[in-house]
Amino acid sequence: MYPAAVKANLPPDFDGSYSDTQVVLDCTELRCQTPSSLLLQSEVFSNYKSHCTFKAMVGMAPHGALTIVSALFEGSMSDREVFRQSGITSLLTPDMAIMVDKGFLVDDLVPGPVHRPAFLFKRAQMSEVDVLKTQSIARLRVHIERSINQIFTVACLLSNYQNGPLVKKWRL
Repeated sequence: MYPAAVKANLPPDFDGSYSDTQVVLDCTELRCQTPSSLLLQSEVFSNYKSHCTFKAMVGMAPHGALTIVSALFEGSMSDREVFRQSGITSLLTPDMAIMVDKGFLVDDLVPGPVHRPAFLFKRAQMSEVDVLKTQSIARLRVHIERSINQIFTVACLLSNYQNGPLVKKWRL
């Protein structure tokens, strides 16, 4: 990650409360075939998706450049553990904030601020301030969701060219 480049290209939507954001992070899960081994099944089964999956973390700078893509991990692994094992913490400094989703509880793993939507915790209703904060962060985070879909599509399409064409010669 290049903090100066991120700051220089910061979109106006990030000005103000989120101007210190270095990276917007999200974990995604890719469904996989169910292994025949019960041990492997238990490792890749995702309670969140109710299927066998692999999980990866993707990080995008506020201006849209992908800056971090983790390895694939077992679907049973928590987002926090994927974050920890990704190695991103060694790249962050106290002046770099990250933006994450509401369930991404990594505050104690990073040296700087964490921008996260508010979530209900033993409360019946969110305060007006929390609602506005959640809406503003969600509006900025939606871009990483779109980016992950595009990455997956491109990766799948590129795999078609991995070993050359499947058909050597077409006959008409």
